[in-house]
Amino acid sequence: MSGKPKLHYTNGRGRMESIRWLLAAAGVEFEEQFIETKEDLEKLLSDGLLLFQQVPMVEIDGMKMVQTRAILNYVAAKYNLYGKDLKERALIDMYVEGTTDLMGLIMYLPFQPPEAKEKHLALVTDKATARYFPVYEKVLKDHRQDYLVGNHFTWADVHLLEAILMAEECKSDILSKFPLLQAFKGRISNIPTIKKFLQPGKAVAAPTDEKYIAQLKQTFNI
Repeated sequence: MSGKPKLHYTNGRGRMESIRWLLAAAGVEFEEQFIETKEDLEKLLSDGLLLFQQVPMVEIDGMKMVQTRAILNYVAAKYNLYGKDLKERALIDMYVEGTTDLMGLIMYLPFQPPEAKEKHLALVTDKATARYFPVYEKVLKDHRQDYLVGNHFTWADVHLLEAILMAEECKSDILSKFPLLQAFKGRISNIPTIKKFLQPGKAVAAPTDEKYIAQLKQTFNI
């Protein structure tokens, strides 16, 4: 049996994508078992593998872990991406929660009806540029380090880069007023493990499209 973590989710972004990012940033190879049909999901449920009858689920270190935040916490701590003490961990948690909120807004965009998409895109742009990105720009300015917490690479940096790239898919020049975040994006993107992850054909999932949404609705009865 392979010692690699095994990820159970659909073949798309959703709540698993940040887990893929964090494992990749840590240099951990993983396998994926995609849920492509209603029967695939029912098999996991009937086997009792989903504690709260939800995915994502990750098999790692003999555990079958569910709940996205619990999985991310475990991976970050296991691979020394969760700070050196409680204060750093608290900062990482705050920054991650902020980027999670922003990414949640972005993830809902493809699910909006056509007549609401423009309004939702405006909301995403406003929240990114007026609420979230100014915080991270100020953090980088105030402590004058390459990373958000301390002077070492953490989960917070991984999560922020993921959020930046998602936001740029919505509006390509969304970082135009944030020079420190532009430089941050370049630095973090060139960390070897992340650079490898971002290569075409690697594990980064494609943006959500109509085909993927239709598959989700069929698989999860939504």
